[in-house]
Amino acid sequence: MENLVTMRFSSNQLCGAIPISIALKTLQRLRLNNNNFIGEIPRELGNLRALRVLDLGDNKLSGNVPVWIGDKLTSLIVLRLHKKNFAGKIPRSLCKTSKLQILDVGFNNLSGSIPRCLGELPAMVKSDPNFFKDPDHNESMIQVMKGVDLIYTNNLGILFNMDLSSNNIVGEIPVELTALSMLVGLNLSNNDPSGGIPDNIGHMTALSSLDLSRNKLTGMIPRSMAALTFLSHLNLSHNNLSGRIPTGYQLQTLTDPSIYDGNKGLCGVPLPNDCSNKEETTPKSKNKYKATDEPMRIWFYMDIMSGFATGFWGVIGVLLFKKHWRLKFFMFVEKTIDKIYVVGKVRVAKINSRRDAA
Repeated sequence: MENLVTMRFSSNQLCGAIPISIALKTLQRLRLNNNNFIGEIPRELGNLRALRVLDLGDNKLSGNVPVWIGDKLTSLIVLRLHKKNFAGKIPRSLCKTSKLQILDVGFNNLSGSIPRCLGELPAMVKSDPNFFKDPDHNESMIQVMKGVDLIYTNNLGILFNMDLSSNNIVGEIPVELTALSMLVGLNLSNNDPSGGIPDNIGHMTALSSLDLSRNKLTGMIPRSMAALTFLSHLNLSHNNLSGRIPTGYQLQTLTDPSIYDGNKGLCGVPLPNDCSNKEETTPKSKNKYKATDEPMRIWFYMDIMSGFATGFWGVIGVLLFKKHWRLKFFMFVEKTIDKIYVVGKVRVAKINSRRDAA
């Protein structure tokens, strides 16, 4: 079958290792998902340079995610390795797949940190005018979105999803991921990342589903999250987040308190505990600072008064005890008053003469 373009053996009971004989160079779509295949991904699949859809999810495959996937299969639009036993790290070579719009490696045993270069995937950063005309967008695909498995049929052109959930990923969430403005779904739940939610997550303006639950995230929920106007599913539960929950725009429609369960430090709507108790601590602390500043303020005024007294009596004292200086001072004052008087009289005379002439 030298001209075969599409091979779909999805949802059967096929077992054993994936045979290397299926590595037909003409293949553009290979769907072996939802079977019982075991072993590692055959290296021969790296010869499928025209491959655009690779779905090996829901099998019993193992080993590492091959580095050659990113190095050789650079035309991939869909990479789905969901629910397997893959270990090791997420290969940095995946960043070379410039057309990738679905990256699904959820429910594996992947470890390490999220490669920062994933925030530079061109198809997820900026839309291509010819992108939606691609025939591969007629494929149907199962994706975990909004907390459930959804089947997308004939509309992959509008689906941009990254699912790294249920692994052993550590480290901070790379701020570079917030550049993926085309991303509709982002699922990093059930991992071990630490640090905070990136402040500029509001730049991901197309996000409809965001799941960061069951991690070790700390800090406050960024205010920019309120700018996600398409957000219809949010799950931040079971982290160590704190502070007031942002309000405004789409966040006001997400009224389910379970979104924020397991974050003892959070307060505000829609949680039953408001932030008034936390806000009351601020004035008290200010009063505390005022109390400690009071002695310094007293010394400040005393310095001003002593400076004024010194200057005042420094001048008056000299005039009292020095008769010659006192006479000079009074003569100077008298001359100054005379000059002011003369200048004033001249000005008035000029004004009156101008009136009479008019």
